[in-house]
Amino acid sequence: MSLRVRLLLTLGATLLVLWGSAAAWLMWDLEEKVVETLDQRLAQSARMVAGLMLQLPPEVWEQADQRALSIPPIEGLACQVHSPRGEIMARTHTDMEDILTPGERGHAYREEGDMTWRVFTYERGGLTITTADRMDERDMLLSDVMRVAVVPFVVALVGSLLALWLVVWRGLAPLTRLRESLAKRHPDALAPISTYGVPAEIQPLIETLNGLLARVQQTIIREQRFTNDAAHELRTPLTAIKTHLQVARRVDGEAAVESLAQAEQGVVRLSRTLDQLLMLARVEGRLRFDDGEESHVADVAACAMADSRASDAERFVLPEQWPAAVLAMPRELAITALRNLLDNALCHGPKELPIDVDARWLEDEQAVAFRVTDRGEGVSETTLEQLTQRFWRASKVQGSGLGLAIVAAIAERFGGRLCFDNDPGGGLLAEFIVPASLLADRE
Repeated sequence: MSLRVRLLLTLGATLLVLWGSAAAWLMWDLEEKVVETLDQRLAQSARMVAGLMLQLPPEVWEQADQRALSIPPIEGLACQVHSPRGEIMARTHTDMEDILTPGERGHAYREEGDMTWRVFTYERGGLTITTADRMDERDMLLSDVMRVAVVPFVVALVGSLLALWLVVWRGLAPLTRLRESLAKRHPDALAPISTYGVPAEIQPLIETLNGLLARVQQTIIREQRFTNDAAHELRTPLTAIKTHLQVARRVDGEAAVESLAQAEQGVVRLSRTLDQLLMLARVEGRLRFDDGEESHVADVAACAMADSRASDAERFVLPEQWPAAVLAMPRELAITALRNLLDNALCHGPKELPIDVDARWLEDEQAVAFRVTDRGEGVSETTLEQLTQRFWRASKVQGSGLGLAIVAAIAERFGGRLCFDNDPGGGLLAEFIVPASLLADRE
C-alpha cells in the first residue's frame, strides 16, 4: 500500500469517526432538547388555560355547568378543562374525550387507533386541565430540525475529505517527482540529486541519498584505481620474471642459476606488492579490523620493530619510556603503519646510521604521535609533498611504492594524520599521529 493511500485512509477514517461521533452526540442532545422544549410548551399551555379559566366571571361558570365552553383550537394542540365535579367545562375538540380524560398528573403517552399522543395533566383551583400533542407532528418537526442540522454537517465533512485528499496529493507530489527522477536516471549516473524546491521534511532523505551515492562513487573509484594500480604495477615484475625464466631455460650452468635467482626475487617483490595492494584496498574499504586486542603503544612499537626489515635491532634508538596509552585503532593496523614507517627509514636512509624511534603523548589532541627519523640528509620540499603518492619512489631502491600510502590511508580512516618534515638535526622526520586514551583515564 502506497504512502498516499495509507495517509488518505488513516486520516479519512479518523475524520469520519470523529465527525460521526460528534454528529451522533449532537443529534442525541438536540433530540432531547426538542422533546424537552415541546413538553414544556404542552405544560405551559395547560397552566395558561388554568389561569384564564380562574379569571372568568361567575356567570361564565354558571353557563359552563349547563354547556361546555368551546376553546379555539391551536395548531397541533388539544385541550380540555374539567370542573371539580368532573364535568367538562371547556374543550378544543369534541372527539377526543378518551385522550383528554384526566389521569395521573404530569406527562404521559396515550394511543387512539394508530395515533399516539403526548398528554399533560394539570390541576389548579379545583380545575383539571389536560393538553395533548400529536406525536406524528412532533416527529415531523424533529425530522425537520435534524435535517437542517445534519445537511451542513455532511457538507462540511465531504468538503473536509476533499480538502484532505487535495492536501495529501499535493503534499506528496515531491516524492512522486523524486521517484520519477530516480527512475529516469541512468544506472551509471551517480551525480547528487538536486534539492531545489524540495520541502524541508524531504531534504534530509535526499541528503542521505546523496551521501550514499557519494560513497558508492568513491567505492567505484577505489575499485577502478585498485584495478589500474594492480595492472600497472604487476606488469613489470611479471615481465621480468617471464624473461628470467626464458633465459634460464635456454642457458646452462651459472647463468641459469642466476636467472632463476632473479626470477625468485621478482616473485618475492610481486608477492609483497600484492600484499601491499590488498592491505591498501582493505584500509580504504569498509572491512572491519577489530580483533578484540587493545593497541598499547609499547606493544605496537615492539611488534613493528620485530616485523621490520632491520637485520640488527640495535639500529633503533628508543625512548626511555613509552606513553601508557591505548590507541583508538586495531592493533594489526597500528603495527602495519609503524612497520611501514620503519621500513621506509631503513630502505631510504643511511645504512650505517641509527633510526630514532619515539612516541609522545599530545595532551591537546588526546593522541599519540609516533616519530621516526633516519638521520640522513633530508629531502626537498617537492619530495615531501609526493611521499604519500602511490607507486612513487624517492630513490631507486626496490619497493612497491605503497608503504607510505598505506600509512596515510590508515591514519585518515581512524581520524589521525601522517606528517613529514626535515628534522633540524638532519634526516627525514615522519610523524604518525593516532587518537588514543591514557590508561589512567580508562581506569
